[in-house]
Amino acid sequence: MMKGAHEYSTRLVWDGNTGNGTATYAGYGRQYHIGIPGKPDIVGSADPAFRGDAAKLNPEDFFVASLSACHMLSYLAACALKGVRVVAYEDKAKGTMTVDADGGGRFVEVVLYPIVTIADREHVALALDLHDTAHDQCFIANSCCIPVRHKPTVQIE
Repeated sequence: MMKGAHEYSTRLVWDGNTGNGTATYAGYGRQYHIGIPGKPDIVGSADPAFRGDAAKLNPEDFFVASLSACHMLSYLAACALKGVRVVAYEDKAKGTMTVDADGGGRFVEVVLYPIVTIADREHVALALDLHDTAHDQCFIANSCCIPVRHKPTVQIE
């Protein structure tokens, strides 16, 4: 197991200057791109509720998706270490964000709904329990100040 500090770096570039910068609130684009060394760029925008492009990923999408992906990776590792053979995994995660009258907002919770297919019927209870282990080991969930809940379903291949 690797221990110690791990660093991650990204480069974000705003692509939304339509000629006058941020001279007016409605006059600039919300699009940007994120570069990560050695990986394809990610093109993003604000959520449409905040004048963004609905066809592009937004920071809120990234937040919910990162929690879902981290839980899955932690879960698969826990299953592999405990002898539970997972053959399929899908999650339809949902995040709830509130915005106050002054425009400030925050997520209040994220709920994960993983559907896991395992090979062996005798591991159903353990497969369900390992979601708690995955939650405890998820780096992203451990970095959040909001509740991250999971409501898993386990099926047999």
